[in-house]
Parts: sequence; structure tokens; C-alpha cells
Amino acid sequence: MDSPEELASGLDRAGYLPDGGVATAAFLAVRMGRPLFLEGEPGTGKTSLALALAKAMNVPLIRLQCHEGIDATQALYDWDYPRQLMHLRVLETRGEVDEASLYTRRFLLARPLLQALENAPCVLLVDEIDRADDEFEAFLLEVLSENAVSIPEFGEIRATTPPLTVLTSNRTREVHDALKRRCLYHWLEHPSLGREVAILRRTLPGLDERLAVKVAEAVHRMRGLDLLKPPGVAESLDWARALQALGHTEPDATTLGAVLKYREDADRVIGSTIVG
Repeated sequence: MDSPEELASGLDRAGYLPDGGVATAAFLAVRMGRPLFLEGEPGTGKTSLALALAKAMNVPLIRLQCHEGIDATQALYDWDYPRQLMHLRVLETRGEVDEASLYTRRFLLARPLLQALENAPCVLLVDEIDRADDEFEAFLLEVLSENAVSIPEFGEIRATTPPLTVLTSNRTREVHDALKRRCLYHWLEHPSLGREVAILRRTLPGLDERLAVKVAEAVHRMRGLDLLKPPGVAESLDWARALQALGHTEPDATTLGAVLKYREDADRVIGSTIVG
């Protein structure tokens, strides 16, 4: 794709409606071969952008979901010990014990990072990197810098074509500057009112335009309140689906469970007169 506009069209066809900033950041990541670091509140479309990029570029998506305590073994590779043991027993019955044969590629279990290096071109989604610890960040930085890994018993595995890496963060903690400097950075805001209406109508073709506008307006007002969990686009879609299924023509308090997930938030919204 030769321009941000062309990439935006591809993302649009993949079901993601980008603004100019998102399209430019994604285009530069593709063109410059740099990881794309997406930061923003939950529900702003960070993960959806990676999914749409893979679809628009017609390449596989490989996802690494980060969590507290994740380490290199879970992210990179492991050895298939049961198969190695069976292989060793077969060799022993033949009197042909060869330890080197235990560490060949067929016994190597590729986790997401190794899968991405071996299957590039692809999109590698490192989701919620802010949930991992400092040690894992340092390890990931090394992999992204080299686009290669060294396995002591096996040797080096290097990507012939670097994967397009998309890292997302909900900013539950600050990610170290060293990792951010390796990436192109983009902060994702919640969509504008007009863009959210367009997303609702694109995703739910049968949704009445007036209901789409009312849902988007109500959700935008909710985001202006001090809620424990402001609704994202996914919640807007769920709310619109619920109202559509009930045949309702405007948002109401009986369906708030589709858009709000805390009792305190529901009480605050009901008290604000955003919904009847």
C-alpha cells in the first residue's frame, strides 16, 4: 500500500474505520518496518486495529496475550518433553542413543514470538504489554531489535522478513522508554461522535440511524462522567444490539447491563438523566 489513504481504504474494507492519525501511524509502521505501539483506554480499538491490519494485508495474525508473570518460555518456545522421552526410549531399544537428535525442530514447540519469526510476513499482536513485568519487556525489546532468537540446544532462528509488530497498552503502568523508543507511538482516543455512529451502522447494518445516533450520544456523555469503567466501542455495539433485539427506539435504563459493568456506574448514569 503506497499511502496512508490507501491503507485507510484497506482497513475500511476490513471493517475498521480509521481516522487520519491511525492510518498514518499504521502506514509508517508498515513502510519503515518498525513496531507500532498503541496506547489508550480500554475499548478504543487497539486490538481491533491489529486484526484489521492482518486482514487488509492478507497475512496471518499471531497473538501474544500478556499477563502478570509471563516469561520467555510462554512467549517464545518450549521443548516437547513427552515426545522427546518417547523418542529416547525408542533409541534405547535400538541401542542408538543420540542426545543431539532430541533437540531437533520437530521437538520444538513454537510459542507466539517464534511462530511470528518463522511465519513472517505476518502481524504479531503483543496485547496488553503493560501487564507484563520489566524483565519480559527487556526480553521482548531484544527480540524486536534482532528479529531473531538463539536457542541454546538448537541454534539461531531469524525471520527472513520481519513481522509487523503491534503492541498495545491500556496504560495500567508506564512501559519503559527503551521499548517505546524502538516503536512508532500512537495514542488512541475514543472515536468522535460521527465516527462512532458510522462504526455502529457499519457493524450493524440493520440498525436504525436515529437509534445509532442516540446510542453514540449517550455513550459519549457517559465517558464524560467519572465512571469506574467508561464504555468503549465494544460496549456501544453490545448496547445497540440489545436495543435492536428488544425493538426499542431509544436507550433506556433496563438495558444498561449491556454497556456498563459496575453497579456504581449504572447508578451514576441513571442519576445523570442520560437515560430514562
